[in-house]
Amino acid sequence: MPRYVADRTLLAPIEDVWAFLADPYNLGDWWPGVSGVEPDRRGFVPGARWRVVGPNQPSYLRKPQMTGTLLVLDVVPQERLAFQLTGDRIDAQLTLRALDEKRTEVSLLVDGPFLIGLRRRFPAQALARLHALLRTGEES
Repeated sequence: MPRYVADRTLLAPIEDVWAFLADPYNLGDWWPGVSGVEPDRRGFVPGARWRVVGPNQPSYLRKPQMTGTLLVLDVVPQERLAFQLTGDRIDAQLTLRALDEKRTEVSLLVDGPFLIGLRRRFPAQALARLHALLRTGEES
């Protein structure tokens, strides 16, 4: 199973990054292939299961608005989160490290079968979206 890793420095304090990631409804803004999320009542804790909805456009292997399940595997506030997209058999782990009071280093490790279209650039795309969304530490 392929394993891909990407690292990126976000221009936001670790508190802002964590607050954004801890809100399940933000997943569709930064995770490629997810356009919506319906978290279960437990929210952002290990064992929680969220319903995820894919984009409205069909692709080679997917119908429009396909649904699946995200299983939250691990949550260590302001340090790490891990989840699995069960239908695609994708495992993801995002780790955070404060560089200073305005910047956070993130690392995204993604494992998944090659057949679902997982490519080397996938984690970098996700982190590029996070970078574009989280710029609260940027100097004016």
